[in-house]
Amino acid sequence: MTPDQRLDDQAVPLPELIIPELSIVVPAYNEAEVLSSFHARLTAVMAGLGSSYEIVYVNDGSRDATLSTMFALRDADPRVSIVNLSRNFGKEIALTAGLDHARASGAVVVIDADLQDPPEVIPELVATWREGVDVVYATRRSRKGEGWLKRATASLFYRVIGRASGRINIPADTGDFRLMSRRALDALLRLREQHRFMKGLFAWIGFPSRAVYYDRAPRAAGQTKWNYWRLWNLSIEGITSFTTAPLIAATYLGFVTAVLAIVLMLRVVMNTLINGDPVPGYPSLMAVVLFLGGVQLITLGIMGEYLGRIFNEVKRRPLYVVERYVAGGEAGE
Repeated sequence: MTPDQRLDDQAVPLPELIIPELSIVVPAYNEAEVLSSFHARLTAVMAGLGSSYEIVYVNDGSRDATLSTMFALRDADPRVSIVNLSRNFGKEIALTAGLDHARASGAVVVIDADLQDPPEVIPELVATWREGVDVVYATRRSRKGEGWLKRATASLFYRVIGRASGRINIPADTGDFRLMSRRALDALLRLREQHRFMKGLFAWIGFPSRAVYYDRAPRAAGQTKWNYWRLWNLSIEGITSFTTAPLIAATYLGFVTAVLAIVLMLRVVMNTLINGDPVPGYPSLMAVVLFLGGVQLITLGIMGEYLGRIFNEVKRRPLYVVERYVAGGEAGE
């Protein structure tokens, strides 16, 4: 795939520069407090690898000093590239933008800037890739700094989507922190769907994969951007993107409800004919109506989620808009 094909979403051609072996893609939203510390640790790790590399920072419409911090890092380090999106598009889209701009000939590493995923794990990812593995994903042994409720709900989500996704193996307790070979990345960049659940897309492309285990650290600075509402929406995105299980569940729910309604109707009729009891009145009628109405609304809601995704796909809008792209080695601001 050519650079122009990879950039069909924003029509910003990549300049002809020296192609590094590795690209490190770092999406960031309001990470000014931690970005400098992250960069120092990352470059120290990369220096020990002895491979040519670039760092692709993606500013996802940050409202703090994230962008100016990125340019300061780039002024001091020519290996830094900056993709500044025109607004906040969300992490999944920002990650896609960074992958679109990754120039590496060998492999690309995806990592967050909050230092919960330690850069010191990257050498192990690279070593595993050099053994012939196309996708090396970092799986969390522990989740320090997270409450029990978040750990429990995350574990439940991974188990649910793992069962619902069928033949697609989405590894549990695994985020976006991973390494992909160039051919795996090129396959991933062919997937241009609007509703992007990257953990599922990483798994969908296949290729030989292996896990590397690590202990997740607490956030180094700043505040998490993932509250429970956003995590809930992400889980809905993941489930509806990779399985039709909710639609199947709605079908079974409707079937079971219809059977129960028929049984209740027969009971009422038989009780009236045999015992002469009057048909139950307003309370029982309202209970049945509200129950059936609730089931119908749940089913319509599930159908609406899938219909909304079809609506967004057929518009064929670009995934994102780049306000400015500055590649490593070019003049800064």
